[in-house]
Amino acid sequence: MEGKNEQRAGLLYGIGAYVMWGLVPLFWPLLKPSGAIEILAHRMVWSLGVVTIALLAVRRWAWIGELVRDRRKLALISVAAATITVNWGLYIWAVNNGQVVEASLGYFINPLVTIAMGVLLLGERLRPVQWVAVATGLAAVLVLAIGYGRPPWISLVLAFSFATYGLVKKKVNMGGLESLAAETAVLFVPALGFLLWLAATGKSTFTAGGTGHGFLLAATGIVTAIPLICFGAAAVRVPLSTLGLLQYLAPIFQFGLGVVYFKESMPPERWAGFALVWLALSLLTWDALRTARRNRALAVKLLATAAAAPATATPTPEGAAILPGNAAPLGGTTTPTPEAATTTTGTEAPNPAQQKTT
Repeated sequence: MEGKNEQRAGLLYGIGAYVMWGLVPLFWPLLKPSGAIEILAHRMVWSLGVVTIALLAVRRWAWIGELVRDRRKLALISVAAATITVNWGLYIWAVNNGQVVEASLGYFINPLVTIAMGVLLLGERLRPVQWVAVATGLAAVLVLAIGYGRPPWISLVLAFSFATYGLVKKKVNMGGLESLAAETAVLFVPALGFLLWLAATGKSTFTAGGTGHGFLLAATGIVTAIPLICFGAAAVRVPLSTLGLLQYLAPIFQFGLGVVYFKESMPPERWAGFALVWLALSLLTWDALRTARRNRALAVKLLATAAAAPATATPTPEGAAILPGNAAPLGGTTTPTPEAATTTTGTEAPNPAQQKTT
């Protein structure tokens, strides 16, 4: 019963996190007349403050010493900070310039871009259905380029920057809160310097926009941290395959807001492009679930075989137990657990708990 309650709580945390990320386009327009770069700088500065309070609450500080002593990890954190800066900044600009639908497309195609990068950069092998999904995604980008009259560069930059961020985070291997704290710490000095420069030149909107506007800019830290905290709570309670399905909630909400609330145009060719993207994601999800189910069944079968082996083993003159019909000793094979066999894409993808900070 306790396990079911934990999974139910994890599911609610995960849904809450992705719904908040999906509804965040409603927040950025409230910060006008601040520009995208000023909003981004405030987000970096205030996020560090909120995350620091969260780390104080959970008393997790040991990672700081380890990070400072590891130059390679520090360099990777700096790369992650640079790529998420591009992602955050462009997303804010897109929302505040009437491009919510194209921004949502970036997060729809992100899984496909992540898989493509795994093949090109890590030499990972794809299953046939995954190849079909990637090819369908590429066709969708071509259709959308025709519909827009230009490549959907906002979507592509968002997708590739976030996929790069995920790849780097995979190598860093840090928790969500710790990673966000390290990244915002790297960005804190240039962000604060930029805000001070705006104030010195009379271009800052932090105080000029009134007290309410200043509070909204400060709230960017909360808007960044709370969904991440909920996501971290979900990641330790539900399987990654579940999180892999929940991740589509955010771009679905963003797309819906773009079409219904912001009333962005959706000509037929754009609907066709999005339909191809959704087809590609459906294929990818079906293949991932089928593979996960097959792997779990294989793991259960191997566990059952290993459990039954001692009762049917025949001792050898040396006393080693041999499996019937197999020349390998019992200790010579490794049996995967069902948890280890579960995958969401079929390629080695970054842990969402260490990745998502949109």
